[in-house]
Amino acid sequence: EYIRSYYFNKMEVIRFSSSVGKYVGFTELGVKNAEAWNNNPSDLSNMRAQKETYCQHNIQNWYTAALTKS
Repeated sequence: EYIRSYYFNKMEVIRFSSSVGKYVGFTELGVKNAEAWNNNPSDLSNMRAQKETYCQHNIQNWYTAALTKS
C-alpha cells in the first residue's frame, strides 16, 4: 500500500492512500483540499501510479533485506 500524508503542526491534515484511491482530509482545511485534489484526474492517476512505480519496484529488495536480518 502506498500512503502519502501531509502534516501541519504535528497533526495529519490530508492523506492519499492507494487502497482508497483518493485523498482523505482529517481537518477542515484538509477536507477542502481533498475535495479540490480529488477533482484533478491527472493528479489522481499520478498518485495511483506511485504504488507501481515506488512500492512494487522495490518490494523484492526490502523483502530480501528483511529476511537476512531475521
